[in-house]
Amino acid sequence: METINKNRLFLASCLALITTAMTFAIRARLETVFGPEGVGLTLEQIGYAFAPAFFGFTIAMIIGGPLVDLLGIKKITWMAFITHAIGIVLTLLADSMTSLFIATLFIGIGNGFVEAALNPMVASMYPEEKTKMLNRFHVWFPGGIVIGALVGWLVMDVMDLSWQVMVGTLFIPLVIYGILFLGQNMPVTERVQMGISNKKMFSSVLKPLFLFMVACMFLTAASELGTTQRIESLLKESVAAPLLVLAFINGIMALGRLFAGQVVHKLSPSGMLLYSAIFTFIGLWLLTITSGGMTFVAAAVFAIGVTFFWPTMLGFVAEYLPETGALGLSIMGGAGMFSVSLVLPIMGNLMDNASASEALRTMSILPAILIVAFLGLHLYMKKRNTKIEA
Repeated sequence: METINKNRLFLASCLALITTAMTFAIRARLETVFGPEGVGLTLEQIGYAFAPAFFGFTIAMIIGGPLVDLLGIKKITWMAFITHAIGIVLTLLADSMTSLFIATLFIGIGNGFVEAALNPMVASMYPEEKTKMLNRFHVWFPGGIVIGALVGWLVMDVMDLSWQVMVGTLFIPLVIYGILFLGQNMPVTERVQMGISNKKMFSSVLKPLFLFMVACMFLTAASELGTTQRIESLLKESVAAPLLVLAFINGIMALGRLFAGQVVHKLSPSGMLLYSAIFTFIGLWLLTITSGGMTFVAAAVFAIGVTFFWPTMLGFVAEYLPETGALGLSIMGGAGMFSVSLVLPIMGNLMDNASASEALRTMSILPAILIVAFLGLHLYMKKRNTKIEA
């Protein structure tokens, strides 16, 4: 660790995650560009065109997870950089459902490689503060969405420039994170440090507790990202500028994750997840019955709920199931993004044939299930910790 510049690597990681997150916000703005009022795609077709952002992410995570240990964090990081660059260029050239699908696939793969390489790197660099530092790293997912949402709003709605200018801004964080990673030594993964064999790693991902967390990841990720990715269509009837609601939600999330260390001290990871599910459920229901300024109140409740979902799910696995290694973290992230790829077309179909409120009501079923699941997990972990202390 002496030859590793932790501060520079952490900063570069945050900028890579900002690039990832900006693609989410900018893609949300592209919904109106390619939708019925623009290129002419239906909302269901856009759901299919955007789906590769999530299953491409899953593919990269599942492939990248084992490869991080085999090839090293550095090679997977540069694979992220290259696929990000290709995806941005192809998005600029997109003019149909097919071309948008292919461009989104490359972006999704780049995003997946970022998570596959950098979650294990952060866990490896900060072994005593995994949940805290993973939350601090993931500040820049909502932080990047805020940046992307504001860029989209300023470029297209205020300055009335083309959508290509908005997409082109992605090159800024891309080039900076590439420069920061250039020539740097990177740590080996925690599993390699611990000397855990491949056989033990693969058997560990079949443990009931890990499989339970994977199932929950399907629901937590869909609750958060399924909603925010389609916010333009979900809220266009209830608020004038849905992208500003997106920025507001993610601003709250960024602040929450920044102070996650204090929350972890007061609540266990399982307690954080239970509280998150409750607020997410309430927030989604409020979004179905509010409009105008009250939409921001409902969005704040929703934001409080989803703030700790993703990083705490990863932190829980890194802390309580470290033998699953980079593969475990990749499976978790991959499962989350795959679930969003499934839910986007379903939401699009509901909005095409029913209403945005119906789509939100349907989505609220997911955190309702999670309340029950995380209550059980919280009770199980308290019992387990009591046994360990005894």
